[in-house]
Amino acid sequence: QVQLVESGGGLVQPGGSLRLSCAASGFTGTDYAIGWFRQAPGKEREGVSCISASDGATYYADSVKGRFTISRDNAKNTVYLQMNSLKPDDTAVYYCTASIVVTLDRDLVGAWGQGTQVTVSS
Repeated sequence: QVQLVESGGGLVQPGGSLRLSCAASGFTGTDYAIGWFRQAPGKEREGVSCISASDGATYYADSVKGRFTISRDNAKNTVYLQMNSLKPDDTAVYYCTASIVVTLDRDLVGAWGQGTQVTVSS
């Protein structure tokens, strides 16, 4: 059974940084593409970033390109999301996901973590 556990969320000031971690279990590191989605209050859940299982190719939503970086450590079965230059609009619950295909489409996600809150505020 695939399990995904996020950590690293919190409160940060605008312009600050956070690093989210997703510890995966129940599968080997190269079986699934791992992604990050987020959902702000009153908004739909949206894809933020995804990293391929096979070649490590990365994908980003336009809203975070140049600010966020996704990476994975297959030996530790852990994926990271480094978030820099954070804005109040980045405030949301961030979810780690596992999918058979690389995707930023929530309808194609196979498994979800429980989420971690990120709040960007002064």
